[in-house]
Amino acid sequence: MSSWPGAPPLRSARLELEPLRPDHADEAAAVFADPALHAFTGGVPATAGQLRDRYVRQSVGHSPGGGEGWLNWMLRRRDDGALVGTVQATLRRDAHGRTEAELAWVVATAHQGTGHAREAAAAVAEWLTGQGVARLVAHVHPAHAASIGVARAVGLHATTTVVDGEVRWSR
Repeated sequence: MSSWPGAPPLRSARLELEPLRPDHADEAAAVFADPALHAFTGGVPATAGQLRDRYVRQSVGHSPGGGEGWLNWMLRRRDDGALVGTVQATLRRDAHGRTEAELAWVVATAHQGTGHAREAAAAVAEWLTGQGVARLVAHVHPAHAASIGVARAVGLHATTTVVDGEVRWSR
């Protein structure tokens, strides 16, 4: 099994990035209950029980065989403690032993347009770079202007690769 870093608490100007815990599930189910959050990715909002099961698996920090590292953070505003979103990084090693991190982010509908995704993704990208991650990538639907803005803000550039209808962005 590969050794992966754990998700530490991180802080940005306006946000606390809390490592994911199963006990985030009840609060997250309410915050992320809007079906509009799935407009570009498909699916429906998860129940608290479904999220708890998912968070138990994800909070282990790696895939069952250890081939991937899983880092997940809940985004909380520092001024009032409101849960506003998530950022995740899936770590993989290439054939040369270099680590790549695939980033993903979600901001609750009520908190969109505030720059929280950009701020949190930038904090995670900076931390990952400090951990020796060689490449950052994200997969973004070509019509999702807000996520394209986040990808650009963390220095990612669109590639010609499309996976399941999403453009691969890389740095």
